[in-house]
Amino acid sequence: MTTAAILKELNKLPLTERLLVVEKTLKTIRQGNAHTLSEAVESLYNDYKTDKELTIFTKLDAATFYEAR
Repeated sequence: MTTAAILKELNKLPLTERLLVVEKTLKTIRQGNAHTLSEAVESLYNDYKTDKELTIFTKLDAATFYEAR
């Protein structure tokens, strides 16, 4: 089904049902993004835990920062 066909069919629905479709669509998008981010974290976790070059700048986290004006 094309986007145009979906939109045409959505316009036939009452407003409350269209809003329900939008809410459910957004929910599936958010869940997909969360799942993708979780996979990325899991795949890189060991790299960041063992490769000190990836975390070398975290030593600066405790350093005092003075803004130059």
